[in-house]
Amino acid sequence: MSTRRMRPFGAGGPLTYGIALVVVALTLGPVVYGALGGFRSNEQLATDPAGLPDPWLLKNYNGVFGNPDFWRYALNSTAIAVITTVVAVVCGVMAAYPLARYQFRLREPLFMVFVLGLLFPAAVAIIPLFILVTRDLQMGNTWWGVALPQAAFWLPITVVILRPFLMAIPRELEEAALMDGASRVGIFWWLMLPLSRPGLVTVAVLAFVGSWNAYLLPLLLLQQDMRTLPLGVADYSTEHSADTAGVLAFTSIAMIPALVLFLALQRRIVGGLQGAVKG
Repeated sequence: MSTRRMRPFGAGGPLTYGIALVVVALTLGPVVYGALGGFRSNEQLATDPAGLPDPWLLKNYNGVFGNPDFWRYALNSTAIAVITTVVAVVCGVMAAYPLARYQFRLREPLFMVFVLGLLFPAAVAIIPLFILVTRDLQMGNTWWGVALPQAAFWLPITVVILRPFLMAIPRELEEAALMDGASRVGIFWWLMLPLSRPGLVTVAVLAFVGSWNAYLLPLLLLQQDMRTLPLGVADYSTEHSADTAGVLAFTSIAMIPALVLFLALQRRIVGGLQGAVKG
């Protein structure tokens, strides 16, 4: 027992806490600095960049909330993120279900196609996507024109995470439901989906946060009033480069929805990823 307590890398050891503290500081430090900087004036930031607000000012945040461009950007980001999440989760669970519960030829090679899809980021296909969406589909500068490609790129990770959840469900439950007269659709809807809820929450949060923070694809496909919050932050920073406090306030508010959603559901996300690994 005494040997365990003296181990620096043991559970709860001082070195473990020290490393965790450094990681937390590096992660949350810029977020806290930006949020506090929004309560300061430009003069305070110039004279004492690392100081606390004195006095605390609300004009920067009030200016952001009173900016109609901010609400337009937020509406676009929310709509695109919701569409991306719904399409990715619905299509992902419908693809993962037969790959997990049915036995058919080429099942594993087909699953490997989704696994290989994890290796291709959106930046690789950005030019073909731009041509396809704007010229062929005529969906440029629309919510769906951005949401559908984003959902397609989130589909592989959705299938990879959901398949182990669906495979882990005992077949006895499915057989009992069939004996009670349930259809395949009924089993999928009333049995499989509720039992795989942790995985559904995990992929939904990941898709929403990823879509909310997306920059490259919206940058190419959206213009003027259709721009999202990440693009709005970049535009605001360029137009108001001298107003550092206002830029910090704008950036901090833009981070809140994704940050709150992730923190509120972090336990479900971790549980969902653990279930996927165990499966």
